[in-house]
Amino acid sequence: MANQSKKSVNLFRSILSMKGFPIKQAEQDFQGILHQLETSSRKEFTEKRKWEIFNYHFNNTRDYQNLVGKQKPENWEDIPVMTKQDLQKPLKERISQDYREKDLFVNKTSGSSGNPFIFAKDKYAHALTWSHIMWLYKSYGITLGESFEARYYGLPKALQPRLKERAKDFFAHRYRFDIFDLSDNQLDKMIEFYKRKKFNYINGYTSSIAMLAKHLKSKGLVLKELCPSLQFCITTSEMLFPSDRKAIEEYIGVPVINEYGASELDIIAFEDTDGDLLLNDKTLFTEVVDDDDQPVSDGQEGHLVITGLYNQGHPFIRYKIGDVGIIDPKTKNGIPRLKKLIGRTNEFAFLPSGKRVPALTFYYVTKSLIEDSGAVKEIKVIQTQMDTFTVEYVADHELDEKEKSTITKAIEEYLEPGLRIYYKRQDRLERSKSGKLKQFISQVKTD
Repeated sequence: MANQSKKSVNLFRSILSMKGFPIKQAEQDFQGILHQLETSSRKEFTEKRKWEIFNYHFNNTRDYQNLVGKQKPENWEDIPVMTKQDLQKPLKERISQDYREKDLFVNKTSGSSGNPFIFAKDKYAHALTWSHIMWLYKSYGITLGESFEARYYGLPKALQPRLKERAKDFFAHRYRFDIFDLSDNQLDKMIEFYKRKKFNYINGYTSSIAMLAKHLKSKGLVLKELCPSLQFCITTSEMLFPSDRKAIEEYIGVPVINEYGASELDIIAFEDTDGDLLLNDKTLFTEVVDDDDQPVSDGQEGHLVITGLYNQGHPFIRYKIGDVGIIDPKTKNGIPRLKKLIGRTNEFAFLPSGKRVPALTFYYVTKSLIEDSGAVKEIKVIQTQMDTFTVEYVADHELDEKEKSTITKAIEEYLEPGLRIYYKRQDRLERSKSGKLKQFISQVKTD
């Protein structure tokens, strides 16, 4: 096993180097970043880096020049906020003049915010992202490419892309489970697989891992007892609700590490051993703004706006990622903390009275009520009309009329009376192409 791990870690880093990512240089430079942050003012470091990357793109990226205008802003807050709509144009129009598209790392976002687009990073910036991720995971004793990962991410259906992902997983020393089939039969097969393999950690979409935990609960099993090598579970890409954390920690049997990131940027915040979501101030700068793109008061809720500090290939400067959150005004050893991540800005339930309810809040109320029975594994809420909602759920049995009535009454008390709530039991819930479970969908058109 030790020889296999050593070979895997060499393959993982070697593949990055072979693809032109200067991983050795990036790792050295990342250590330099850490040293600067430890020995000088974090604020001065951020100020210097954010203006350096702005000046670079203002001088070298025509599309970004067009966004900002001819006059260079004197104050950071006067720099226009970028949105995903600004980036939905051909990539060749958006990259800096110093790079060609073939020399960049190019990928596509999952579109969980409703606005997927193709993005690019210069290869040094992408290598720096990997250096940061490896450093974060190492703080928990996880070595990328060496520690064996059970991966819960989407897997393409088409043969060629599927084989490509499988090859990447092999080099990264991980095994990817098919999250598009989470039937009881497939979950049973997963559990058997854990008995035979020495996985060190689980990493992937929150909803899929929570589904596995609830299945283990129904079987009276704890995964850690079946796979003693398992140490941690990293949840990412979807909201982690307290009930899901509790189920995972109890029935997967290992501590949960919550991760918040974006493929076009880096890991934005990562949970430390005290349970604090520490913001990434090494390669990113995060702000919170109001609906008019103005900075909010300390500790207030607003739109998260993020600047990539090293990506010269493509600008992500004051980039509105599409999430709402709160930054704690109190830092931890100088490191900013993400006090609360509320969810996507484009997901609201509009009610007949004119009331607007954040979708995740509505979903959370429904989820907390519907899961009381212990039989319900997953839910999705679909708003079909202003006053009509369908709650799709995966469960061991059909909810009876008494259960439905109790849930409907509680929802009306929390939201408003007169709502029509329908329940539809499903064998499985439809996921996006990337494998994410979109927990709330509104089919209501609003102005």
